[in-house]
Amino acid sequence: MSHNNIHANIKLDMRGLSCPAPLLGAKRIVNDLDDEQILLLLSDCPGTKDDLFSWAEQTENQVLKTETMADGGTGFYIMKGKGVELTANVILDIRGVVCPGPIIEAKKLLNGMNSGEVLKLVSNCPGIQTDIIGWSDMTGVKIISTISSGAGDYEFFLQKA
Repeated sequence: MSHNNIHANIKLDMRGLSCPAPLLGAKRIVNDLDDEQILLLLSDCPGTKDDLFSWAEQTENQVLKTETMADGGTGFYIMKGKGVELTANVILDIRGVVCPGPIIEAKKLLNGMNSGEVLKLVSNCPGIQTDIIGWSDMTGVKIISTISSGAGDYEFFLQKA
């Protein structure tokens, strides 16, 4: 499944509610989904991210992707079913470097990696989300997952073709 084009089977808007309401709402909906169906949870509570990731680690569910929503809050794509722990062969934490620096350095590392290996790229460049998608489309590098890990920080799990 491409994490760029995730299709949610159901959407739950919990913006305006404080924790633990978004988690409880998500849990109720996910329990009723079929395996591998996806919930898009919308929340503006700052604690939702930590709650969801902790819950996913303890259940058979997976947070596939997080994204900042244009109309406010964060969208969390949650898939019912066996969660997969993302592991990387190499980690490149390049916060503080502006584009195209993160992509140039990621390309250098990926060139030295074997096919199928995974690079975790951590960046806070404002344009990284758009740039990484365009770059992966042009090069065939597979984006396994994109996670918003904090105030402008993103983690990309990239697999060499």
